[in-house]
Amino acid sequence: MNKVFKFIVGRLRGCGYACKGALLLLKTEPSIQVQTVIAILMTALGFYFNITSTEWILQIFAIGLVMSIEGVNTTAEAIADFIHPDFHDKIGFIKDVAAGAVFIAAITAIIIGLIIYIPYFI
Repeated sequence: MNKVFKFIVGRLRGCGYACKGALLLLKTEPSIQVQTVIAILMTALGFYFNITSTEWILQIFAIGLVMSIEGVNTTAEAIADFIHPDFHDKIGFIKDVAAGAVFIAAITAIIIGLIIYIPYFI
């Protein structure tokens, strides 16, 4: 096999692993399931109000940001629990910081949503 073919096959495998991970996250994590429902509702709202292309970009970015950071948070918590299943102050710190990152992303998404949709409701 030549290098280009191996490269392409490697990227396709990587995409497969990424899709598998996204599905596992969606199947097993209640927080992602809730965020998916919110994302669907916000998408429907976007179609209902016929938001602009720029608003779509911001909305999709906000949805992707929250869901991606939630995935990283889930990963950090799983690794921490695997390494040290019992309570430990440093593990608690790691989990709190990861949850804080999700909180910041969620607040950012809420602000973006308010900026987009308040004018449509007024």
